[in-house]
Amino acid sequence: MLKAGRSQEEIRQHNLGALLRHVHLGGAVSRAVLADRMGLNRSTIMALTAELTSAGLVREELPKETRKAGRPSLVVRPESDRVYVLAFDVRVDRLVAARVGLGGTILARREAVRRRAGADLDDVVGVLARFARLLHRDARPDSVCVGVGAAYCGMIRPGDGMVRFGPNMGWVDQAFGTELSDRLGLGLPVAVGNEAHLGALAEHQRGAGVGFQNLVYLHGDVGVGGGIIVGGKLLDGDRGYGCELGHMIVNPYDGRACGCGSRGCLEAEVGEQALIDMAGRTSELSGREGVRAVVDAAARGDEPARDALRRIGDWLGIGVANLINLFNPGVVIFGGMLREVYPSAAPEVHHRVTSNALVISREVHLRTSGLGDDSTLIGAAELAFSKVLSSPLEALAR
Repeated sequence: MLKAGRSQEEIRQHNLGALLRHVHLGGAVSRAVLADRMGLNRSTIMALTAELTSAGLVREELPKETRKAGRPSLVVRPESDRVYVLAFDVRVDRLVAARVGLGGTILARREAVRRRAGADLDDVVGVLARFARLLHRDARPDSVCVGVGAAYCGMIRPGDGMVRFGPNMGWVDQAFGTELSDRLGLGLPVAVGNEAHLGALAEHQRGAGVGFQNLVYLHGDVGVGGGIIVGGKLLDGDRGYGCELGHMIVNPYDGRACGCGSRGCLEAEVGEQALIDMAGRTSELSGREGVRAVVDAAARGDEPARDALRRIGDWLGIGVANLINLFNPGVVIFGGMLREVYPSAAPEVHHRVTSNALVISREVHLRTSGLGDDSTLIGAAELAFSKVLSSPLEALAR
């Protein structure tokens, strides 16, 4: 909301960003609808779209169909092929890079397996920089990169992208954002965020959380991360390290050891290793393949696999019930590995919610990620787009 006393130029800049955000998040939309959504008259909308069109951020065209009499309202579309960001998703066992166009369209992507080899900053940065060069090279000659964003599976210091702690790979105080920016050589800083926080934002803006102002996102990789949206905004804590939902203690007495140094964390009780161990498959697969193998075996009637999913579902349900009591969300979303685990564990989760969540808070939607495996990648892209969405013309000038 604009504060009183702002100059006409500040109001104009604000409106340019707001209009671009509507088009970026909502896709093609008519001038008439934009005027209604933004509470502005049509002549103002026309002037704003003209500026954004001239800058190459949007384009206007006649609607393909119209059923109303009179002159149709022009449709405004994001210039997805021309304006893009580079987005990176650093998972425990996979590295993903993508060129994402304005409007949230993934234009191209590259992926590689990440070996679980400890503090591998140089290797990670090297792979991502190589992918970035390929993605940048294959972009249209007249296109422009307006930002770089990265999701990392650890605790990130706001501002400089320092990974303060990545428990599953042993990263402590690794200058990821700075190193990647230097290696890319694009003259752009790399905005870095915790992967589950970014997944929560992406699901809120584009996925299963659209329309909800309060949501909880649980993301499973090797461990479990989380993001919480309260009143439409990310809850991030005093120094940006909040919402480590995977390290909520659910089994303090005889809980499994956790990579954070504690025992009985939600992550330890429902993460990848817990599921594989309970199913008796420790010596076989690991990672997402191991999780899928257990889920598939359960679907075929394998009793140890089915029992493992029931036990995982019970611990997951305890965690979800606690989160419902604490935050009263409209929806809880399961992403990453949990997107595959939840459908098989849903009866136990529902049972715990019914048994342990407060009666007045039980009317909550439980959903899997609407963006599939790309929640955290799209979240990284949205982080990269933030400057051009807040000050479109200034960001392009930079």
